[in-house]
Order: sequence, then C-alpha cells, then structure tokens
Amino acid sequence: MLQVHDLSKSYGETRILDRIGFAVRQGEFFGILGPNGSGKSTLLKLISRAENPDSGRVLLDGRPMETFTRKQLSRTVAVLQQESLPPVDFTVKEVVGMGRFPYQNWLGEETGEREGIVETILGRLGLAELRDRSLQHLSGGERQRVALGKAMAQQPRLLLLDEPTTYLDIGHQIQMLDRIAAWQREADLTVVAVLHDLNLASIYCNRMLMLHRGEILRLGNAADVLQPDFIQEVYGTRPIVVPHPVHLLPQIMLQRGGSQIE
Repeated sequence: MLQVHDLSKSYGETRILDRIGFAVRQGEFFGILGPNGSGKSTLLKLISRAENPDSGRVLLDGRPMETFTRKQLSRTVAVLQQESLPPVDFTVKEVVGMGRFPYQNWLGEETGEREGIVETILGRLGLAELRDRSLQHLSGGERQRVALGKAMAQQPRLLLLDEPTTYLDIGHQIQMLDRIAAWQREADLTVVAVLHDLNLASIYCNRMLMLHRGEILRLGNAADVLQPDFIQEVYGTRPIVVPHPVHLLPQIMLQRGGSQIE
C-alpha cells in the first residue's frame, strides 16, 4: 500500500534522513523506532506531506502522494500526534465530527450517515457520556481518546501515529493501542507508528524499522530488530532481552550501570 523510496531530508547543514526506503503492506501495523534525534518524526512528516523531502518520493497504492489533493489525502490518511488535543472550548461530539470535514461540500454540508458515524465512534471509544462536555474539562487521556475519534471519523485507510502514548500512563497506553489494533483488524487499516517504547512496539507491530543517525539500521519483525547488539549500538546501553511470558515476543529489560552514553 505504502512505498517509501530514497527519502532524504536536511535542515541547513544537518542531514536528518539519508535515502530511507521501505514498503508497508495493506492492513499491517508497522513501527518506526529509534532514539531521540534519529529522524523518526521527520520521516512521519514526509510520509504525511506535512513537509517535503529534499529527494525521494512516497507512493500510496502506486500513486505519488503529491498528486493527491488535500481533501483526497484527508479521506485516505489520518494523523494522530503525541500531544492530545488542546483544551479548546468545543464539545467532544463537535471535535469528533470535525473528522468528517473531508466529506463536506464547500457549504459545510455532508450527505450520508454523518450522525450515525459520529455516534458509533463515541460509543466505541467510551465517549458517549462525555459527548456534550467541553475539551476544557477533560483529562489528557480523555482528550487523546477524542483525538483518536476525530481520526476514526475521517475513515482513513492509512493511520500515522507520532508517539501517541507518550503522555499517557501505562493503563491508558495499552487501552489506546488496543483500540487502534482492534480498528486496524476490523477495517483492514494500515498503521505506521512512531513509538518510543520498544516493548509496546514488540507487542503491537507486525514489522518495524530501527533508525540510527538518519539511516535504517534494521528492518524486520520484533525478533529481527530487538536484539541486544542493535539496541546497544543505537541507544548506548546493553539490555537483557527476554521473551514475553504470554506473547513470546522479545521484551527489553534494562540494567543499572549499562549506559555507554557520555
């Protein structure tokens, strides 16, 4: 579904990404990993067309992304950022309904089942009781759920996640990713996620790539990527990697005194 060919990006004299290339299959949950400053968020911005690459291209179903109009792209791609929505004075239902903008005409009108789509999303995300509450009176976790609802209302085929669980506690992290994974399976949604937590990436991602200094160090499944040697090279600390007792996927255990960062 998604093909990334030789993407490069620099800011001034600083090279952020150097000839990045990979492909993501329809319905796949694909992770982008790497330390701070490795180019993860920049790569997501290039894929979403929030920024333009210096060279290279991104194809969606074989079609260059730059040939899509903004409205066409909004019907196909949704982005969920790491920061929840700001506490603006709109109700939960109004914000979720904003996700229907790509389907409205120039008068702001939409034919079809807009109301039913929004109500279904509110129920699915446990937001029905909050529908008339202003975002000003919601917690950060609740606002992040509303942001997910807004993305769902776009009915995209590709969902881009930029560390969406960074400011959530562990319970809400699992809840958020469980909801996204359920949506992915039911709608054959393709997910490309920048994730900071390697253990969560191992559990949820079908495949992942590890960025290091703007280049792809490793691409494959969790067992291929989450190996002590690679993690030591990228993060400067050597972890203990053990299998998850339930999922049998690699999990990272840190140890004191293991840092090699000066």
